[in-house]
Amino acid sequence: MRDDSLVRLRIALTAFFALDGFVFAGWVVRIPAIKQQTGASAGGLGLALLGVSAGAVVTMALTGRLCRRHGSHRITVVYAVLLSLGVALPPLTHSVLALGAVLLLFGAAYGGISVAFNSAAVDLVAALRRPVMPSFHAAFSLGAMLGAGLGGLVAAHLSPARHLFGLTLIGLLVTALAGRTLLRHEPPVPAERVRPEEGRPRRTDRRTRGLVLVLGLIALCTAYGEGAMADWGALHFQQDLGASAGTAAAGYSCFALAMTLGRLSGTAQLERLGRTRTLVAGGALAAAGMLLGSLAPSVWAALLGFAVTGLGLANLFPVAVERAGALAGPGGVATASALGYGGMLLGPPVIGFMADWVSLPAALTSVAVLAAVAAAIAFATRRSVGE
Repeated sequence: MRDDSLVRLRIALTAFFALDGFVFAGWVVRIPAIKQQTGASAGGLGLALLGVSAGAVVTMALTGRLCRRHGSHRITVVYAVLLSLGVALPPLTHSVLALGAVLLLFGAAYGGISVAFNSAAVDLVAALRRPVMPSFHAAFSLGAMLGAGLGGLVAAHLSPARHLFGLTLIGLLVTALAGRTLLRHEPPVPAERVRPEEGRPRRTDRRTRGLVLVLGLIALCTAYGEGAMADWGALHFQQDLGASAGTAAAGYSCFALAMTLGRLSGTAQLERLGRTRTLVAGGALAAAGMLLGSLAPSVWAALLGFAVTGLGLANLFPVAVERAGALAGPGGVATASALGYGGMLLGPPVIGFMADWVSLPAALTSVAVLAAVAAAIAFATRRSVGE
């Protein structure tokens, strides 16, 4: 495949990563309005929101097989259409049961596209022979920041139905433009990569599966931290440090912005340090940052800790998913993504139980512990994961 074709593919995939973050964040900022519309209690809303998680996890395993059969480019476009249509459905519901049902469909599209475009990105990274995977995840982060910001601006002026229907139109437009490039090109296969039907030398299937699970554990440890920071970070600032609501919101913003910047610089970091050093250094940095963020007695020190944590965690998930895909194709991406998503689901409730048992600051140190575990796993498997 020519270099200009690879560049066009990279631009198209970047657009899909950004679209995913944009659409999902746009939905998230309207959750309070949807809760009021459906008359859901806090518990009922929580059960309905599980539909997103359940749909995503179930679809991830299926999508790996679909990508092998039909190609990751086609499956990415299909799921992008479903995601764009699905985001318009929640405002049409008027009961918790109906909301849970449509969120199951929305979650299925969200989980499916995550596996599909990560699988396509793994192939492109191998063809480019440059570790550009973090740049795709930076696009997701930037899209999410844009989607959340836009949602906040229009929330007072547009109903949830009009806002989310607008996201549908934007999603379909981006899919039509970027999808043309994906549908015109098959996923690139580098000459040195052995296709599955030709056999996979030098590694047994059992060993490959074991390595994919190890990489999935790294993704889980990383996503646990992301979920915990999103759901508990602001409360920590208000409850434990006496910060105002605005400052508390800035805590997560510092984390998210630092993670985005870390991913934007991820390619240069990987080229300089390699996979193992990036994973080990990132895990260690996140562990130190979270210890500061959770145990510091002052707001400013905690803000610094949250920012350092974001920088540390930034590239762990992209590197783990990229390597899992390189080892086992779309199935590897699906496994690592499902484990990572499981970590994101696990983090908030575990933090909550631990906070009731000990305290919220002590509970948040579990993020530091798992970041250190991710670094230790990466170091212990450095020869298999690759330098």
